[in-house]
Amino acid sequence: MLIGYARVSTSDQSLALQHDALTAVGCAKIYDDTISGAKATRPGLDRALDHLRDGDTLVVWKLDRLGRSVKDLIALTDQLEHDGIGFQSLTDQIDTATSAGRFFFHVMASLAQMERELTAERTRAGLAAARAAGKRPGRKRVMTDSKIASAKQLLAQGTPAVSVARDLGVSVATLYRWIPAASR
Repeated sequence: MLIGYARVSTSDQSLALQHDALTAVGCAKIYDDTISGAKATRPGLDRALDHLRDGDTLVVWKLDRLGRSVKDLIALTDQLEHDGIGFQSLTDQIDTATSAGRFFFHVMASLAQMERELTAERTRAGLAAARAAGKRPGRKRVMTDSKIASAKQLLAQGTPAVSVARDLGVSVATLYRWIPAASR
């Protein structure tokens, strides 16, 4: 029996493409998650693994839907093989029922991890370049210099912090973060 597993990282992504592909190859049951592949615990994957029996095959749309690190992918497929369960990745054309498929799986798993690490390196380099250029990556500051000055003045006049925060459109925690107790 073919058992499908689909995963997207965020709730604004769609599982439809993966579900369609898994259904088209004949998956009897499809389990899914809307969670990062880097997470160790994924309820949908856990349910799929519990459902698999000797002779079944776990099918994913793409290898990176199953996991992010080579170590985890290899451990999972080794466990599947030990339990007599096959593994297929549709877009990567991997089928661990063959020796060539097992070899190709290891190559693709290594490439997937390298791609993830390169993306993280490029992100860090881009953030460092932006900082070096005097830019502040991320969200804009909620507390501008004028808001800080106004808040200090209102607090000095005895206005409650809750009221000051509400008037400035920030939370009390944000207010306290920008205006330490010593300067109030």
